[in-house]
Amino acid sequence: MIQYTINNSPIGKLLVAQSNKGLTHIIFEYQIPQFKFIINKKYPGEKTLRDDKALYNTVQQLNEYFSGNRRSFTINLDLAMPPFYQKVLMTVKKIPYGKTISYQEVAKRSGRPKAVRAAGSANAKNPLPIVIPCHRVLATGGGIGGYGGGLKIKNYLLKLEGAF
Repeated sequence: MIQYTINNSPIGKLLVAQSNKGLTHIIFEYQIPQFKFIINKKYPGEKTLRDDKALYNTVQQLNEYFSGNRRSFTINLDLAMPPFYQKVLMTVKKIPYGKTISYQEVAKRSGRPKAVRAAGSANAKNPLPIVIPCHRVLATGGGIGGYGGGLKIKNYLLKLEGAF
């Protein structure tokens, strides 16, 4: 069973979902209408149930982050991804609050320095934005790069953390 809730945040509504193992998804507002499809893609056949109480701790930590009172998260994660993608996302998770690194550096720290595009793909498929702070990864040339939530949200998060 996948439990979910919808949280209002400064960047719009966020759908937050978890399995019995941990957090599975944070879905931006524009993707919420497709959330069952998104979840079923990784967890086929799982039923979804809205349960605001079950996700209270996660929502509280997200709210603390947006209010500037939290710099890291203490949430169990359930990442259903290929091993290299998981390794990349665990590398991204270690980027300190308010700091940024390049996709090239992420690939290097993930043990495959020539796999810059694969590192970028892993980042693009990050199901847990904000908790796994892919907004802290910039293009190798120093540009902002892309972001699943859109560049306006990426800029907001970087400014919130004082990185820009």
